[in-house]
Amino acid sequence: MKIFIVIANYYPEISKELFYGAVKVLKKNGVKNYKKKIVPGIFEIPTTIAKNANNYDGFIALGCVIKGKTPHFDFITKATLHGLMNLSIINKKPIGNGIITCLNKNQALERSNPKKKNKGAEAAKATLSVLGILKNDT
Repeated sequence: MKIFIVIANYYPEISKELFYGAVKVLKKNGVKNYKKKIVPGIFEIPTTIAKNANNYDGFIALGCVIKGKTPHFDFITKATLHGLMNLSIINKKPIGNGIITCLNKNQALERSNPKKKNKGAEAAKATLSVLGILKNDT
């Protein structure tokens, strides 16, 4: 299995924890063949996956968006998630969604915490589950 992890690095301290959570799950499940690509923000994730759709069995999208005072949060989040879903359906390949959408940075830190429910780990589990290689004990 070849897995491609795309990481939006707008909030690097959060992205780093999401990535570590995803890799931990991959390693626990015997997946050693993965590649990561860092992009500036979540809006670039769908295009990056689209460019690599034929080269990998599954994908993991990681990043964070924190709501500000404008509707930008809503537009970027909806466009990105819609793009990921379309890519998954068109290419018939799983894309684990590890993009955190939060109202503040404290919520984002909580959801990327490696000692709690890490959304990067959850996204990796989702991808591996669809691929049929998730072990029951992870």
